[in-house]
Amino acid sequence: MFDLRRVCVFCGSSSGRLPAYDAAAADFGRLLAERGIEIVYGGGRVGLMGTLADACLAAGGRVIGVIPKALATKELAHQGCTSLHVVGSMHERKALMAELSDAFVALPGGIGTFEELFEVWTWGQLGFHRKPCGLLNAAGFYDRLLEFLGHAADEQFMRPEHLTMLAQSDDAGALLAQLAAYTPPDVRKWLRQDET
Repeated sequence: MFDLRRVCVFCGSSSGRLPAYDAAAADFGRLLAERGIEIVYGGGRVGLMGTLADACLAAGGRVIGVIPKALATKELAHQGCTSLHVVGSMHERKALMAELSDAFVALPGGIGTFEELFEVWTWGQLGFHRKPCGLLNAAGFYDRLLEFLGHAADEQFMRPEHLTMLAQSDDAGALLAQLAAYTPPDVRKWLRQDET
């Protein structure tokens, strides 16, 4: 069982089209606070990022923000965070977020959210860490991505076992249970030429 003391959350700096996305971010922030789990996130005060942080803080939780100086100086930094780390670059941001966290969860978001999730998932695949990764699939946001990932496995560009490394649920409590129960697969990265 993983001891989930801090969960890194990747999510949009926009609230998206559906109110369900904002509601999911708020519910997740409150749930983490209620369970005594600290949030590590990108340090923003706008979009789902701001909703997540505000809900956690309002419920008595702790929020650690990590934001590059270039974004902080544009007044996007959430000044109400329990602690706010201002770093020099996006690379430093992602490295510190990963170092501080016990698990990673992506809520709905855009290019930055996808990139952050895929990077930590890749690090897990390569054995650079053994921390769980997951998708909070609010309002079916990630349904098509999950379908495509299955296609990538069917086409033998990734092993089916690597799909199991990515927990997913539309229920935050169920997702946290999956993350806590995570066991990293012991599997080679590449397919051999003679394997079918």
